[in-house]
Amino acid sequence: MDQLSAMQTFRRVVDLGSFSAAAAQAGVSHTVLSRQVKNLERELGSQLLNRTTRRLQVTEAGALFYRHCVQILEQMQAMSLELSEHQQQPVGTLRLSVASAFGDLELGRWLPDFVERYPRLHVELNCTDRFVDLLEEEIDVCLRVTDHLPDSSLVARRLASSEVLLVAAPGYLARHGQPTSIEELASHALLGYSRLTHPQRLQLSGPAGEQCDVLMPRRLSANSPMALRAAAIGGLGIASFDRFIVVDALKDGRLVPVFEGWQLPARTLYAVYPQSRYLAPKVRALLDYVQEYYSTPRWR
Repeated sequence: MDQLSAMQTFRRVVDLGSFSAAAAQAGVSHTVLSRQVKNLERELGSQLLNRTTRRLQVTEAGALFYRHCVQILEQMQAMSLELSEHQQQPVGTLRLSVASAFGDLELGRWLPDFVERYPRLHVELNCTDRFVDLLEEEIDVCLRVTDHLPDSSLVARRLASSEVLLVAAPGYLARHGQPTSIEELASHALLGYSRLTHPQRLQLSGPAGEQCDVLMPRRLSANSPMALRAAAIGGLGIASFDRFIVVDALKDGRLVPVFEGWQLPARTLYAVYPQSRYLAPKVRALLDYVQEYYSTPRWR
């Protein structure tokens, strides 16, 4: 007996609620399906269905077998699809969404190599700092650096940790002094990111584990991290940034760390994508690529 075929038949009969409906869907006779299920019951040594002239009832053993059938058949389907897709080159349009600063500073480091690796793939890039509804806007993958992911049906793959730093231009510190205490820090001008709930507040952890909320006067606020970066380099005040935003400015001395020894909560780079039983080859290709790329720390 072809047990896999019999399992498919049994699942179809249970799903549709009758042998007649299952036979019509499969394009075979009622007798053929009934014989398959009877042979299956004989081989298993358990009655799976109670049959009467009016109704079909799944037995306790049948319900248990049905659950295993569903799991096994779906695994077989996933394996077949994965083996088939393994032979496919990613093709079509890949819709990728990233925050504006990430697009400006990070994509140039790895996206050209990714595109060259998959020449039959067209990347449609969406750079925005607003909330993106992946399903509504038909986005395949969203790369986001965040400290909070809302509960949803989306899948989030962690790629890297992003340290958050307090920085300022050397010229600003020469004029206003390097803060060495919470009180001194609170008197300095803060360049605030206006999309935050509390743009004037910093949540700091001290070297001994102490926690402190600092409220600072704002000299400038903006909804663009890149605009705040330019303002910080221009010497307008102290600002907090993900390290990837300021790593080049720290290397060449345009910005320097402020209030070292105290830390801001780190954030995380995620690849977020709609939940699906089967990932399209283009999506899997991007996820695997960025997972490998960011497995090496990039922003130290």
